[in-house]
Amino acid sequence: MIDLPLMTYVATMSVTPGPNNIMLAASGVNFGFRRTLPHMLGVSVGSSLQMLIVASGLAWAMAWFDALRPPLVAVGCGYLLWLALRQARAGQPGRGGRARPLGFLGAAMFQWVNPKAWMMVLNAAILFLPPNAGWQAAAGLALVCLVVNLPCIALWAVAGARLREWLQGPAALRSFNYTMAVLLAATAAWIAADEAGLFA
Repeated sequence: MIDLPLMTYVATMSVTPGPNNIMLAASGVNFGFRRTLPHMLGVSVGSSLQMLIVASGLAWAMAWFDALRPPLVAVGCGYLLWLALRQARAGQPGRGGRARPLGFLGAAMFQWVNPKAWMMVLNAAILFLPPNAGWQAAAGLALVCLVVNLPCIALWAVAGARLREWLQGPAALRSFNYTMAVLLAATAAWIAADEAGLFA
């Protein structure tokens, strides 16, 4: 049976701007859609695995997340700042060099320090798992996450790949990469400020 509210929730969380989607759009611009596929698959598989683990042990996961939230936020923000610096230094499309897109494993592992991913999986598990649900229900939740998430995040990689032809000039590409870098750094700053209670 199709759980439309769950699918709508996962689609909304997957398609809205966040660290993953900013990085996917930037990768699409700098490396094209095909070379961004491992990054995309890493995001989807990583968040689905995270969903399975969190939903399978919700009480444990929530206690663990509360205890580790400050260091996770610090690591996640630090990683976003590093990615912002890397993005600002990204080169011309198709010029080779040392620049490489984020791979499957790196993208999958990033989900564990991505605050938006944690928010998505914890909320989905709380809202959509029936009481006393077993691992089968958690696996179903993870499968929905995988099936819905992948096409949603693919939109960002496709959009980046489409922009690629418009950004062949060094000045245009540099402006795009700086803009993406600023957005990633601003995301890290917003997450850190929110965690510090500055928006309360």
